[in-house]
Amino acid sequence: MFLRKIGIDLGTANILIFIPGKGVVINEPSVVAVSLAENRVLAVGNEAKEMLGRTPDTIIASRPLKDGAIADYRITEAMLKYFINKVSGKFRLFRPEVMISVPAGITSTEKRAVIDAAVKAGAKAAYVLKEPILAAIGAGIPINNAQGNMIIDIGGGTSEVAVISLGGVVAAHSARVGGNRFDQAIADYIKRKHGLAIGDRTAEDIKIQIGSAIAQVKEEYAEVKGRDLTGGLPKIIKVSSNEITEALQDELREVINAIKKVLQETPPELAADIMDKGMVLSGGGALLRNLDQLITKTINVPCYVADDALLCVVKGTGKALENLDLYKKTLLMSK
Repeated sequence: MFLRKIGIDLGTANILIFIPGKGVVINEPSVVAVSLAENRVLAVGNEAKEMLGRTPDTIIASRPLKDGAIADYRITEAMLKYFINKVSGKFRLFRPEVMISVPAGITSTEKRAVIDAAVKAGAKAAYVLKEPILAAIGAGIPINNAQGNMIIDIGGGTSEVAVISLGGVVAAHSARVGGNRFDQAIADYIKRKHGLAIGDRTAEDIKIQIGSAIAQVKEEYAEVKGRDLTGGLPKIIKVSSNEITEALQDELREVINAIKKVLQETPPELAADIMDKGMVLSGGGALLRNLDQLITKTINVPCYVADDALLCVVKGTGKALENLDLYKKTLLMSK
């Protein structure tokens, strides 16, 4: 196949792949199942996620990325190889150029690990660009203008907050809180309050179904199945949306503190621009109901959810690939 360019949003929770001209072709969980006996990758993506919490001792299903950085290099490389082969075929005439998103707070060693993993996985050249810049490009924000734009990208492992002007990051903060921490907080709350043990997948389903950043007047309810901690037997309980709001308070406070920190470091002229234009929310975490309202109310600056919030970063990789020269100064690259 003649695929020359591939954009990858290498997220802690999901991996998304964008091909210029085709759009988003893959959106799968960043999960890999490995056989311990043979040290062999058994499944990647959706197939591996089905195994989370359900594997025997001989198989481990895990996420090779933690807080937006590579926690397991070998498995990340295997995962990248799998997805690059999936979109471009094993027998290809050209090795593709690959653009990968990385958190704003990533170290140079972590950047190098991402680039090396991509090249070993079959890329001709790998470029990495900071997530907030890609999210802003994908959200349609004119980042090269001499104006302040604020982007809040809430992913699975990290929340990236940045003020961008003239194509560069003026002030940024990366908080290690995101969708996965939201799920963990829900699981911990249900364990503490209802004495019921639930898995990450169940917690995520509850968050999607009834989760809200602000307490609701008209509450919604969800049935939760898990293991009763006192008797050890399966049990079903009902939880309300306001309980989930209560469970998420500490994590949401961390996100808001990150936004405040960046605003405190922002030059006055750019802060005035942000007051006029508002802040843009992107990433899977932006889909938590009423999060934009909570931020607007707490910070006193308008906040909006970007169109296709979940796809902003990966769409940004596609646009950056199409206009490589334009983003050369913000690019971190390797041949």
